[in-house]
Amino acid sequence: MRRPTSPADSTDYRQRRGFRGEQQVRRWLEAQGWCIEAHRYRVGREEIDLVARRRELVAFIEVKTRRSLAHGSPMEAVHWKKRRAIGRVAAVWALRFGRWGDTYRFDVAEVFEAPDGRLAVNHVADAWRL
Repeated sequence: MRRPTSPADSTDYRQRRGFRGEQQVRRWLEAQGWCIEAHRYRVGREEIDLVARRRELVAFIEVKTRRSLAHGSPMEAVHWKKRRAIGRVAAVWALRFGRWGDTYRFDVAEVFEAPDGRLAVNHVADAWRL
């Protein structure tokens, strides 16, 4: 069986929805003056959805896309295990690509999909600290 080369080509609607949410957040961040340093940066089996930079500030961003709040808010889905995993990947990114004087933070981008398919972004800056 051939694996899709992009999440946008996946047969799993959750993968496609998540990828659409990441792309929407990427466009939103760029419109706010952020430069995207990495998308889906992986270390082993763990990843960070987006790494964004604005001058010396680097944000490690977890993107959560939802159609409803039936299973809780997107922010609630970023539990302590996920935060710890993101922290490990962020440490590797900072060692490899960080610059002297950089400041780091962890953000969550909540993406809500309306019934008509439109996406709305709620960016939670400095959502947690390690």
